[in-house]
Order: sequence, then structure tokens, then C-alpha cells
Amino acid sequence: MTEPRVKNIKTEVLSDNWYTLNKVTFDYRKPDGAWETQSREAYDRGNGATILLYNRQSNSVILTRQFRMPTFLNGNADGMLIETCAGLLDNDNPTDCIRRETEEETGYKVSDVRKVFEAYMSPGSVTEKLYFFVAEYSKEMKVNEGGGHAEEQENIEVLELPFPEALQLMNTGEIRDAKTIMLLQYAQIQGLLGN
Repeated sequence: MTEPRVKNIKTEVLSDNWYTLNKVTFDYRKPDGAWETQSREAYDRGNGATILLYNRQSNSVILTRQFRMPTFLNGNADGMLIETCAGLLDNDNPTDCIRRETEEETGYKVSDVRKVFEAYMSPGSVTEKLYFFVAEYSKEMKVNEGGGHAEEQENIEVLELPFPEALQLMNTGEIRDAKTIMLLQYAQIQGLLGN
């Protein structure tokens, strides 16, 4: 058994207003074997799931558009972001979470979802791991208008786009959400839809 690289972890809560921001102080063993004390901040918002809904027959995808304050603060002029449907697990398993979020946000009730990978989205400062899914949709699966929950202040616009248009929006920078780019590229690489 090898010696651990991290020990003596001490955590101080800096904020728990929305999610939890911790200051973590720890001893880290460097490659040369020497120990050094380090300190990092880590934002814990829980894990999440995201999904790309696609339709082979119409060669289209379902995406969402909504206001994202952090993007507005960092130069996104209107704060609107085109994204794949996503949500926090909220104590659900990833599969149940993404089925629930898909119906709430897009109005489509999907049952046959397929996990394709998982990734840490911003590992330098955020603990979140995101589970990525794909699922085929059809018009018959539409059970409501979607848009999210009003009590959660979600004002989500549902977009059905031809796949080539979605790829073009990614290439022009109009789609610049990491999870969305990853799933669109996955669909392109795997040949789920035509370019």
C-alpha cells in the first residue's frame, strides 16, 4: 500500500448561503516526497446530470435557453445561454434525476435514457461531477410545455433545432456551454445524427 498524498485535512465553511463554499487546508506530498501545507477553496453544489435529446428521423435535438447570471457577470451581454437539459441530483440517482429534469424543463417524458460518460466540470474549484446522458425523443413523448418550475424561478425556453444548426451555433460561439458542447460533439462523433 502506498503512502497517501493528502493528510491532515481541515475544513472551514466560508459560506453556506446558496450551496457550500469551504476553505480546505491540508498537507500534500509532492512528487519528491516532501510534504507541504496547502490551502484551497472548494464550492460544493452537489452532483448533477445532463441529457441530449435527439430525433434521428427529423435529425434534430432539444436544447434549452435560459438566463445564467454568472455568464452575464463574465461578459455574456444578455446572460442567455443555450444548453442541454440538466439538473442537480437532489438525492436521486442520476438516471431518475435526468428523467425528472427532462420532463420539467423540456416537457418530454423519456424512459429509455443511456448514460454515456461522467466528468468533473470545473475541478479547480467546484466539487460537482456531472453524469451525461442521451435519449431519443419523439413528438408522442411530449406531455407538457416544459419551462421548469416557477417556484424555482426557472424561465426556460425549449428549443428544437436541426442538428446541423446546433453544430453551427457551437462553431460560431452562440452555444458556449461546456456540457452542451460535449454532448453535441459526442452525438457527432458517434454518428447519432447527420451533419
